[in-house]
Amino acid sequence: MTDVLPPIPATRRRGGSGCPSAPGSPSAPGVPGAPGSPGAPETETTLVAFVANPTKRASASLHAAAIAQCQTRGLPAPLWFATTAEDPGVGQAQRALDLGATVVVAVGGDGTARAVAQALLGTRVPMGVIPLGTGNLLARNLGLPLTSTDHALRLALTGRERAIDVGWLRVEDDPRENLFLVMAGLGFDAALLGGADARLKARFGWAAYFISGARQWNARRLRAEIDVDGGAVISQRVRTLVIGNCGRLQGGLTLLPRARPDDGWLDVGAVGTRGGIQGWLELIHRVVLQSTGVRRRPRRAAGNAPIGHVRARRVRVRTDRPEAIQADGELLGRAQEVTARVDPGALLVLVA
Repeated sequence: MTDVLPPIPATRRRGGSGCPSAPGSPSAPGVPGAPGSPGAPETETTLVAFVANPTKRASASLHAAAIAQCQTRGLPAPLWFATTAEDPGVGQAQRALDLGATVVVAVGGDGTARAVAQALLGTRVPMGVIPLGTGNLLARNLGLPLTSTDHALRLALTGRERAIDVGWLRVEDDPRENLFLVMAGLGFDAALLGGADARLKARFGWAAYFISGARQWNARRLRAEIDVDGGAVISQRVRTLVIGNCGRLQGGLTLLPRARPDDGWLDVGAVGTRGGIQGWLELIHRVVLQSTGVRRRPRRAAGNAPIGHVRARRVRVRTDRPEAIQADGELLGRAQEVTARVDPGALLVLVA
């Protein structure tokens, strides 16, 4: 396997006024391509659509702020769609496209962003993100504002376009593929997400996952066979296996230090820590070292595998028993085999 990476599409800043605009929108007067200039393209009006999770407290006030911001910038009144339990955002984003939206903003958590992205793939319409979820891992990995909705809103209207990769996960023989922007995983990782209490998540945020994790801390490890790009099969005992498009977690921790959302690779992390307090302390120590940029190999205790890491365009994983599977926090059931692939530069997002 080679580390020679494919070229990544260059980023570009949105329209000349600082407002989002569709490709071919006018520049400032006197600049080639501006209205009235020789060879000027036909002007296309920017129409911003928001797809919002209504269960998030800030979404109602954000609607009014979005109208005001668009009015201030001379843009048409934005479209606003609420997600539902039946449709977390795919249908709403598609409706926005049908109505001519040139920017679609996901307002909510990673699940909302994932749903909106699924509708935008192949359209070259960029996605803005206003993170209001529990983990907000996509926003963390893209360097988006996490604590100021006003700042996030301004960025969704003025950011530059960045092309990022998307991952696709297929579970066993199901022909459907599940999109992920951050991470997919099986084992402890998925069981932790599935065991998190919704009321605790609403009250304590991502800290609620620690409570769920405590229930899983001494579960039996599994045997995983990992096929990387059709090459040699790696066999390893793991507690959890993560396939990442991004590498950062909550709390400033980094699980996959080499992972970048626009490098054309998937990063596979096999966590084989032992059960018990010592095993988990060793894992935490390793993750903290990675988060601070320290790459030295920690001392290995007997029977405790380090965080194994490999990069792939396509990876197939088979386990010795059915395990919980997740993609960007959405549980996909239990299975013994998954296949993941990367789609380089498939999605445009608006970033600082």
